[in-house]
Amino acid sequence: MSNCEHCGSPILLNKDNFGVSTPLYETDESSSSNCGWFCFGSKKSDPTKRSKSPEFPTELREARYQRRTIQFEIDPNSTVFSRRLHSTVSSSILKVSKRGPNETKYGLISPTPKHHLKLLLVFAHPDPVCDSLSKAADKLGFEITTSNTNIGALDEYQAKSHDLVIVDTRAKNFDNDLLCRSIRNTKGSQHTVIIAIVRKSAFERDDVTIASLLESGFNRCLIETTNVLVCVNELIVLKHCDLRTMAQHATCQAMYTALDKCRDLVIVTDDSYKFQYMNAACERQLGLRQEDTIGKTLQEQLVYDTVQINTMGSSLLRAREWSGPMTLKRKSTQETIVSNCRAVPFSCAGRMPTHFILVFDTNSIDPSNLSQSRGSIHSIRRGSTDVRSIGSDYLRRTSLAKLNALPLEAPITKIVGLIDQIRENVGSNGQLVQLIDKVEDILKGSELYVSHVKEDFRMKTDEPVVSDLITALLSKAPQPTVTASSRRSSNDSSVFRPSRTGLIKVPAAIRDLLDTALMWEFDIFKLEDLTRKRPLQHLGMNLFNHFDVCGALNCDERTLSNWLTVIEANYHAENSYHNSTHAADVMQATAGFLEKERMKSIMEPLDEATSLIAAAAHDLDHPGKSSAFLTNSNNPLAILYNDVTVLESHHAAMTFKLTLGDERVNIFKNLDRDTYKLARHNVIDMILATEMTKHFEHLAKFVNVFCTRSSVGSEIGDQSEDYAPILTAENTTLVKRMMIKCSDVSNPTRPLRLCVEWARRIAEEYFQQTDDEKARGLPVVMPMFDRQCCSIPKSQIGFVDYIINDMFEAWNAFIDMPELLTYMRQNYIRWKEFDEQNHTTLNDIQKLQATILAPSITSSIKSD
Repeated sequence: MSNCEHCGSPILLNKDNFGVSTPLYETDESSSSNCGWFCFGSKKSDPTKRSKSPEFPTELREARYQRRTIQFEIDPNSTVFSRRLHSTVSSSILKVSKRGPNETKYGLISPTPKHHLKLLLVFAHPDPVCDSLSKAADKLGFEITTSNTNIGALDEYQAKSHDLVIVDTRAKNFDNDLLCRSIRNTKGSQHTVIIAIVRKSAFERDDVTIASLLESGFNRCLIETTNVLVCVNELIVLKHCDLRTMAQHATCQAMYTALDKCRDLVIVTDDSYKFQYMNAACERQLGLRQEDTIGKTLQEQLVYDTVQINTMGSSLLRAREWSGPMTLKRKSTQETIVSNCRAVPFSCAGRMPTHFILVFDTNSIDPSNLSQSRGSIHSIRRGSTDVRSIGSDYLRRTSLAKLNALPLEAPITKIVGLIDQIRENVGSNGQLVQLIDKVEDILKGSELYVSHVKEDFRMKTDEPVVSDLITALLSKAPQPTVTASSRRSSNDSSVFRPSRTGLIKVPAAIRDLLDTALMWEFDIFKLEDLTRKRPLQHLGMNLFNHFDVCGALNCDERTLSNWLTVIEANYHAENSYHNSTHAADVMQATAGFLEKERMKSIMEPLDEATSLIAAAAHDLDHPGKSSAFLTNSNNPLAILYNDVTVLESHHAAMTFKLTLGDERVNIFKNLDRDTYKLARHNVIDMILATEMTKHFEHLAKFVNVFCTRSSVGSEIGDQSEDYAPILTAENTTLVKRMMIKCSDVSNPTRPLRLCVEWARRIAEEYFQQTDDEKARGLPVVMPMFDRQCCSIPKSQIGFVDYIINDMFEAWNAFIDMPELLTYMRQNYIRWKEFDEQNHTTLNDIQKLQATILAPSITSSIKSD
């Protein structure tokens, strides 16, 4: 408490973070006795004299009638208060400030406002830029410290913990990288904003300088300037954006402190149930240490029964809260406890939950027996979701749980869900559970309405003619199968052994590139350049040899090489997207999928061979126009195929027309009749699966079969009952359909430079179709794909949102390729940035490619 020097009334002072006393004064209309100088006004002074005083700010007279709490700083070198208004903190301002949904619901913890923000200026040689920053900082009331050496700057920072550090990185003899890293290694530096002063050329000539500085730990780079007003504005932006955000983050520690004092057990995990936080009560109750659990999964450390995790996950991944009993284990004694758990999903960004918050009620904890918690048949037989091992890959199990969260629901999906609920409520009636399981397995079949003649039909029918007629009309042609005994052994003398003499002489550059053919980051556009737009033949032979397609088809390398040559020749090189490079890319993605252990365990050699063949030929003789365009223009292909699956039917038919039309390219000529029919069926089915009009149907079938009991089988070698559905021919067909679909549209899941080039190419092809439709007076199939107004980033964002995201979530859960989702999400963010930066047209995208992407992409642009 102090007294007002004008009227002698008491003044309430508050010491801020820097030890400077500031008066706290709440203006009130009822306080008519105060003098207006931040006092409580027990003494009155001459109002005329006060009104003439030049030191009384006009803003304060207005603020007196707004009921706001206002803080002003005291100038330590003067006996009067400064006019500068540094901050206004009040409930009225917080109410009108823009908040997110969580802040609105739970409130906002605000950091204590600092009146003297601390600024450290590090300039090896003071110059006009340094002087301008100093004047600007002084004008804004910063507490300024300067240094001209690394050691001196580090000592100053460690002594005062500055809020803002500005480092001159223009001097070549100054190790700014070392200084920044040293500051970042100092305790508490995560809440400090570090700015680099750079030359203007750093933003105009290259992107290496800026990227290097940001990687070192700098938050932002500012261009050198001697304009004091510009410096003032830059510091204001830093103060209200970067510094305020850092201060807000620092207040999160208050939440952790509150959680540590909470008696209930609190655990925070990511969306794959990996520990990120546990409070002190959890450590005490379960005998765990937080540092030992970080990064480990919930099941590894805490939970016994996988059924509990799956049940909880199916709700959380749908962004719904879950509550129920959870069986936990203590690390020290390995005894189990049962507690009521309330799980809440939390999304930091996007639609899907990113974190799970689990709160266990300590009042409900009741020690239980281990056998009781794991003794049910139901929990044991449904206790693993990994087909390769029961307990080794928990991430796979949590990933499979995401399949239930996909926004796909068909009538059959609802029926299966209701059956699962019935099973949960039937209790211990084992016979009834088996009947329900059998019903569910039948409903999960991919062809529910394919009619089959009953086995006793012939016996009940007196007329053999009627029996044969009905059987022929209702039954599909029998599909030949390749039994396990048909796997060719290396000791089988009857098998044709292909030569490995290397029919095609491959240049060293191409050979080196093909050594990476099975990597997801494979540069298909570089291969396109090296092979002069003939990538399919070179990549195809490499992959055919790797998967021993010669052995699977019993043919020689020359025939395979001839077949690839003919297939590639019938792709239209003038198409910007649907050409042989796209076919090679789909083939390469298919090969990458086939290399995964999950696929190796279920695919026969003939399946692998036909998958690669279908991928290579899936867009054969594509005219560069959609099926809708062909239908609207009365194209002969649309007339031939009755406007139904026009392009895909043509691709499949053209494949066998070319293959069977010449013995020199007939890769199936040495197969027996049944094997050929199976190979033909596989190729046709996979090519037809690429039709996008049936996308959701294929995806729903895949999710329905592999997201519940068929995905919770045990090891393949055990041939368990739970795993049986995946081994059926129908379900293997579902896998192959999903594989080629994902391969066909894998562009958004590739590295950014490849993703952007594919987006540019498909946009150009769609633009060309729209141009042709307008020129010919046809209905415009895709009106938004007009080169004059289309936003390429928006088209990619929508494609990922509605097609790619859900499909690759499901596929990754099945095949376990996290890089697919990683690239997809990274690219999605970059497309958002491009859209915000107004890089929307083809020219904009090409400029981005020329400046930020790899040379291999830009060279392909020129070659187009």
